[in-house]
Formats: sequence, C-alpha cells, structure tokens
Amino acid sequence: MALDDDLEPRHQPRPAYVPATLEILSLAELEKYIQHCEAEIARARAEIDGRTSHRGAAEALFRK
Repeated sequence: MALDDDLEPRHQPRPAYVPATLEILSLAELEKYIQHCEAEIARARAEIDGRTSHRGAAEALFRK
C-alpha cells in the first residue's frame, strides 16, 4: 500500500437508506427520507462548526 492510497477517495456503495429511484417510494417513505436527509445535513453542519471552532482555537494559540 502506497502512502498516497490514504489520500485517494474511496468508492463507497450507496447506503441502504438512499433509494436508487424516488419514484418507487410512497408519500410516507418520501417524508421519512426527507427527514433522514435533513438530519444528515444537521449532522454535517455540526461537524463543520466543530472543525471551524477547533481551527480558530488553534490559530489563536499559534498567533500568541
């Protein structure tokens, strides 16, 4: 395994909760899918916020 292998994006199969096509889902399933997507967006935003605050703290530490 080369050192650069860790930097290459890995192909990940589509998670089970991501339908191949939306046309096969019922209205209730579509609503549930939207809720899941919104929860994932919130989780990603929280991760971004956490990383941003860590970066800001590190930059402040090294500016002193």
